[in-house]
Amino acid sequence: MNQECVFCDLIRDDSANWVAVEDHALAFEPLPEDTLAPGATLVIPREHREGLFGPSEAELAAVMDLVRRVASAMRVGLGSTGTFIVQASGPDAGGTVPHTHFHVMPCWSDDDASFWPQDRSAHVVAGDPYAAIRTALT
Repeated sequence: MNQECVFCDLIRDDSANWVAVEDHALAFEPLPEDTLAPGATLVIPREHREGLFGPSEAELAAVMDLVRRVASAMRVGLGSTGTFIVQASGPDAGGTVPHTHFHVMPCWSDDDASFWPQDRSAHVVAGDPYAAIRTALT
């Protein structure tokens, strides 16, 4: 655990309102002032990992499995008809807590909220960005 990580503090102090506690993944309620939708939940790996690239494949699989099950529980328990999942990896993506985490937000047809980004990136990539991704994947 990281001594300077707010999520590690929650684990160490057992001070979160836990939704699920598992061997490799945890889910908890955000602070009331940070709750974007009723039942919105944060899902994290138990060990301190940073961003999308920090967890091992097994850790990330455990976290994503819990994300999926939390979203399913939102459908059953809250009657949500959609789910929005956010993971901001790094400060340039808007991440403010370096501990890997996913925001799982239930959505309904009567929501007056837009979770989708409204602005487009101004960054310019030379050449075909998808060709660069394809090359990096091989």
